[in-house]
Amino acid sequence: MEQKVSIPQMGPKSLSELYWALTKLALQGFGGVFPVAQRVLVEERKWFTPQVFLEEWAVAQVLPGPNIVNLSVMLGARCFGAMGAFMAVAGIFSMPALLLILIAIFFEQFREYPAIAGALHGMGAVSAGLIGGTSLKMAASLKTHPLTFFGAITFTVITFTLLAIVKFPLIPVLLIMGTLSVFLTYWKIKHSYPEKGQE
Repeated sequence: MEQKVSIPQMGPKSLSELYWALTKLALQGFGGVFPVAQRVLVEERKWFTPQVFLEEWAVAQVLPGPNIVNLSVMLGARCFGAMGAFMAVAGIFSMPALLLILIAIFFEQFREYPAIAGALHGMGAVSAGLIGGTSLKMAASLKTHPLTFFGAITFTVITFTLLAIVKFPLIPVLLIMGTLSVFLTYWKIKHSYPEKGQE
């Protein structure tokens, strides 16, 4: 019997729903789970609004460990406490781990075949396209960002330039750009509320 705790307006209604939804999500995440997570959690399940998903994915991005695991733990813990966090991790890892073992056995036997190598390279290109397309789709959520759409895009372009073109190390870029964006967002929100209260 599943023990339920306080559940937010949006979210899974039971531990089993949480487990199977994340299992399905993980099994679709070939080459990168970010596009699948956005489609399943925002568009299909509607457990996140686009804005909330963007914010929580940003938190998951800077925490240690895989992004989707961090996001799943936050979702499970928010809805069902410690048991929800455990079931979320189980959903992400149990079935995919079994499938991965079977795939590893298969590739060990056939990895030198040109067709298999070509399939792997092709999936890499598809994965990059999925991530890019989902990122552009989620950019619409930045219109309501406290830093304005232009400010958020500016941070995005600078961060991309530092990482992909200038080749700066990831950790210093995250520390500098992340700290600066958080500080400016906090400053913007702090100075906007008093103005609204005086109207």
